[in-house]
Amino acid sequence: MSRILVIEDDDEVRALLESLLTRDGHVVATAANGKQGVAAFLAEPFDLVITDIIMPEKDGIEAIMDLRRGRPDLKLIAISGGGRAEPENYLHSAQLLGANRTLRKPFTNEAIVAAVNDLLG
Repeated sequence: MSRILVIEDDDEVRALLESLLTRDGHVVATAANGKQGVAAFLAEPFDLVITDIIMPEKDGIEAIMDLRRGRPDLKLIAISGGGRAEPENYLHSAQLLGANRTLRKPFTNEAIVAAVNDLLG
């Protein structure tokens, strides 16, 4: 049983990921933005973090940098539907900063579960 933190500002996507990963046997905590996510991560250990990129207060790129500073070995999945640029631009930046996997929204349930299970072994 792995502990996963989902950082996502869209309530529906956050709830979907929480439900899906809980059904897959994981313990899931959530945060609505990067600032809350980093605080939650510092408060308790997680095996994997899934973060959106475009969010208020602290975006996913900043969150990835903060999380990597504290835990270089942390497994990270970055997700994005884009913003002012194509999602691939944001996802490429996330990968350069340490995301182990990237997924473009909308992704399938199977794709996110496969990415999580692949990273967690």
